[in-house]
Amino acid sequence: MFRSRRKRHYIWAGLRIAVIIIGLLTLAACTVGPDYVRPKAEVTAGYKEMDGWKVAQPQDNTLRGPWWEIFNEPELNALEIQVAVSNQNIAAAEAAYRQARALVQQARAAYFPTVTIGMGVTNSSVSTTIVRSAGARFSSMLYSLPVDVSWELDVWGRIRRLVESSQAGAQASAADLATAQLSAQTELAQDYFQLRALDAQKKLLDESVTDFQQSLELTRNRYAAGVVSRADILQAETQLKTTQAQAIDVGVQRAQLEHAIAILVGKPPAEIVVSTAPLSTPPPPIPVGLPSEILERRPDIAAAERRVAAANAQIGVAEAAYFPTVSLGSTGGFQTGTFAKWISLPSRFWAVGPNVTETVFDGGLRGAQTEEARAVYDANVALYRETVLTGFQQVEDNLAALRILESEAQVQDEAVKAAQQTVAVFTNQYKAGITNYLDVIVAQTAALNNERTAINIMGNRLNAAVLLIKALGGGWKTSDLP
Repeated sequence: MFRSRRKRHYIWAGLRIAVIIIGLLTLAACTVGPDYVRPKAEVTAGYKEMDGWKVAQPQDNTLRGPWWEIFNEPELNALEIQVAVSNQNIAAAEAAYRQARALVQQARAAYFPTVTIGMGVTNSSVSTTIVRSAGARFSSMLYSLPVDVSWELDVWGRIRRLVESSQAGAQASAADLATAQLSAQTELAQDYFQLRALDAQKKLLDESVTDFQQSLELTRNRYAAGVVSRADILQAETQLKTTQAQAIDVGVQRAQLEHAIAILVGKPPAEIVVSTAPLSTPPPPIPVGLPSEILERRPDIAAAERRVAAANAQIGVAEAAYFPTVSLGSTGGFQTGTFAKWISLPSRFWAVGPNVTETVFDGGLRGAQTEEARAVYDANVALYRETVLTGFQQVEDNLAALRILESEAQVQDEAVKAAQQTVAVFTNQYKAGITNYLDVIVAQTAALNNERTAINIMGNRLNAAVLLIKALGGGWKTSDLP
């Protein structure tokens, strides 16, 4: 009879606990804090500097994956592949992304109960002051094996908001990784084309040295014939040596760029040698989409937007502190004073029940934390919009640069042709004795400077093409986010 009553008591206690849990889980459908809505950003219908450009159509070749292949430079392609594998800045960004993913797992762990188990053996001794046994001591052994379970019920959505925030933070970190990759790739391409421009400069200077040596030889012959003075020989020697020095100086800049490329691919400078190959072709046409596509194709904009989402979720975390914390706790196990009966049914004990706590006074702490969370959100919204505007500026800058540099290149090519014709005219006049050698030197120097300027313009055009690709986001898109 006694056992039957105790059994019914346990059943009713279990039912009451089950009802409480069901009621609390029903309340858990409530999630405090604002739901995330992507903030609006200023997006124009078209680019201001699109004159002469055609917006890429779906059937056009677009920048996908290895965007650097559009330049058709096999050596650049090989170097770019090494960047993604060996660049140390990318490795650091990848480690930061793995850290952010671990934080997501940490936040999700709060969905589940925490279970701890312990084992204890206690030997206690108590002094007795009973008259009949004055001075005697009583000792006992206590063997315990408790199991504690605690579980915070996510009634107000605090944990859900924490998970939401950490997930958005992990996505922002993934976008940061893509940004680091794109930055390293574009920096490598810039260094590569600048190095190629120096190769073209070196080739031009070497050819000029050969021409000036021939001019010096011609002047010496004319001096030997008594046609010109020694001043002409000195002028020719000065021009030759100056050009030789310029050709040597190019080697310093080229070596530094080669070393920079080695660091970008994660190698010691001694292990990387870039072959000599002057610039030969202008930049290819870059497919440019609509301005709205920037929001989906630039990883830095995606990272800024994801940080807005993370900050928005933190507002919910802060607001959840206004509501009671509801948790379930239980303790059970075995406890006895005899080792032989330690793990036995009569030695068992248990306790289970809900716990509700509410902060009634905190001196305005929760209000301040909520205001802080809202301020952080507003700051991230402003940074997101600024990143979008900066993206548009970079696209416009490089569209303008490519358009203007193309026109400049056409005019400069005409200047080079005119300068070369001037050299030919003055050289023939000098041979005929009509003009002095100073006029020849001036014409040759002008021609050399114009050709070097043309090479610099070509290098600037390729640099602007690389920067335009970076401004458009390379081959990245938001669907790449985990």
